[in-house]
Amino acid sequence: MNTRQGQVAAGGEKSTSRSRMDNWLLILGIIIVAAALRAPFTSVGPLVKTIRDDLGLSNTAAGAITTLPLLAFALLSPFAPKLARRFGLANVLVASMLLLSIGILIRSAAGTGMLFLGTAILGLSIAVCNVLLPGLIKGKFPQNTGLMTGIYSVSMNLCAAVASGISVPLATQTGLGWKGTLAIWFVIAALSTLLWIPQIRNLEQRSPGAARATGGNLWRSRLAWQVTIFMGLQSLLYYVMIAWFSVILVERGMTLSHAGWILSIMQLAQLPFTFFIPLLAGRMKNQRSFVIGIVVLYIVGIGGVWLGSTSWMLLWACSIGIAGGSSFGLVMMFFSLRTRSTQQAAELSGMAQSIGYMLAAAGPALFGLLHDLTGSWTLPLILLLGASVVLLLVGLGAGSNRYVGDRRLRVVDKQS
Repeated sequence: MNTRQGQVAAGGEKSTSRSRMDNWLLILGIIIVAAALRAPFTSVGPLVKTIRDDLGLSNTAAGAITTLPLLAFALLSPFAPKLARRFGLANVLVASMLLLSIGILIRSAAGTGMLFLGTAILGLSIAVCNVLLPGLIKGKFPQNTGLMTGIYSVSMNLCAAVASGISVPLATQTGLGWKGTLAIWFVIAALSTLLWIPQIRNLEQRSPGAARATGGNLWRSRLAWQVTIFMGLQSLLYYVMIAWFSVILVERGMTLSHAGWILSIMQLAQLPFTFFIPLLAGRMKNQRSFVIGIVVLYIVGIGGVWLGSTSWMLLWACSIGIAGGSSFGLVMMFFSLRTRSTQQAAELSGMAQSIGYMLAAAGPALFGLLHDLTGSWTLPLILLLGASVVLLLVGLGAGSNRYVGDRRLRVVDKQS
């Protein structure tokens, strides 16, 4: 009897040890995937002029290099949950990371055609992972959703900032050129693919019937639309400021290097808040106080850029950066906090990111067009302040303690 109990205990210890190892591999896989989702994208921006001159592209075509992935995010995001339900979440993630690796290599191969083909491929791959990972985190770490969302967000944004900062030095000081510099990110994408292969076996798959039962028609849910618009507006604010902030500062009299330094500070200011906001939000009954704080910071920062002194520009930049990091971390948590299942979280993520990246893709171009038409940054900045007010209105709804798809919620939606 004792021998049998000892064998059972030994087997239990091995099972527990294996389970812990599987969890650590999953956490590492999430971190590496998050790193791979932004670096191939953000590394292009600083090299656009070099790429344009080398390939003889027009400004419109050069701009499409950064716009194309955003359009891919918007188009494919709603279909990612359906792919996961049909083929299994881990299978789809592995295939997406493999496709991302291939896309990076194709983009760096040769010629304009390969550049745009590879960019489209990696955009589609990133879109799938963007949508599915928040749902995966909710399903596999239900007691630590805030912590894992924070880790995921920090990894994504930290690597995005690093990639932006080192692209030009790598291209100009190492002899790699723009093709070699963009190809470097193949290493992270390939590593993430290898780390995810064991997850095909380890991740438990829901039955198709259960997955369908949890989804609901989110497109008819007022709460889902509030989360979606919150996602869209915070994306628009972020990408507009990334695209035009340096230009605004230069026109205000700063040197290009000084403006670039302040832009970097703005991005670095996001990082602590992309971690701590999800961690704190998951412990709160509702997140409305965070929404109010975020909007106040946006209004202070954007208002300062518009009317404030340039000597205070670092303060305005930090205010915008903190608001951006907080809003991104918060909306990533909304996908978990406002849903009851992994599949539902993935579907809400898909809906919100589809609309969100449509706004993100259109925002910088519209912002620039308004400047060209008026000859001033006044109207564009006023519209950003207006977008911040709308962010507050939808954020108060998105931050309430409710779930999309609940019958009680649908009754409230109809009454309102």
